[in-house]
Amino acid sequence: MAQATALYQAGRYAEAEAEARSVAAARSGQRDDTYAPLALGIAALAAGAQGRHADAVTTYDALLPVFGRIFGAEQPQTLKLRSDRAQALSSLARYAECEAECAAVARVAARGTGPDMPLIATAARNGQIYALTALGRHPEAEALAREALAAHRVPDRFTLVLRLALVRSLNGQDRHEEALAEAERADELRRRLPQEQHRPEIGAVELAMATALHGLGRDAEGRRLGTAAQDACRAAFGPDHRRTAEAEALLARIDGV
Repeated sequence: MAQATALYQAGRYAEAEAEARSVAAARSGQRDDTYAPLALGIAALAAGAQGRHADAVTTYDALLPVFGRIFGAEQPQTLKLRSDRAQALSSLARYAECEAECAAVARVAARGTGPDMPLIATAARNGQIYALTALGRHPEAEALAREALAAHRVPDRFTLVLRLALVRSLNGQDRHEEALAEAERADELRRRLPQEQHRPEIGAVELAMATALHGLGRDAEGRRLGTAAQDACRAAFGPDHRRTAEAEALLARIDGV
């Protein structure tokens, strides 16, 4: 488990998935064993990071009843799994399902106790904001992003993803000057974070800035950053990952394709 986790955090997703599935297979004959389902949760995350979002959702779907039985419906492990699954749904353009599930997880986590609950609530809110933006509900997404940022004042990865979510909502409202300013703040934060904290957001800052620059008519700058985002995402996640696809779509818009 430790090796699978370390590989995932290092961005070695295929190796992390293989290691996690090996752990799960080795423990598969033991009923109510905690290691096998937790390992498969890592495998699902790693599959999603490689752009195999449908495979990730299939694994999450199989794990949900197992987590509920072993850990409990409102325990941190189960809530995190639900949040991870919901955000994988978003990668399959199942935005309404993602929004509803993330909102439900955030509500449960907000009333829970323990050190993990605030982080789970914040992660779920981020997934909800992404889905709201994808559904075109940009003012709602902006309000939720600002509320979440106000509640989470630690300069960490969660602040980075929430700020990027705010940028997305502002770009969706054609408020590109504000979006660019927020993206620049996100870039400053990213530079201060350890690499393992911002590795999952590879290409995201460049993509946010490129989208704002395109909205401002600064297409040469936008194309340069969009190309950097596409190249980084292809190298880190592969051609099928949702962020790679977003970068490709932005470049197509810039080029008028």
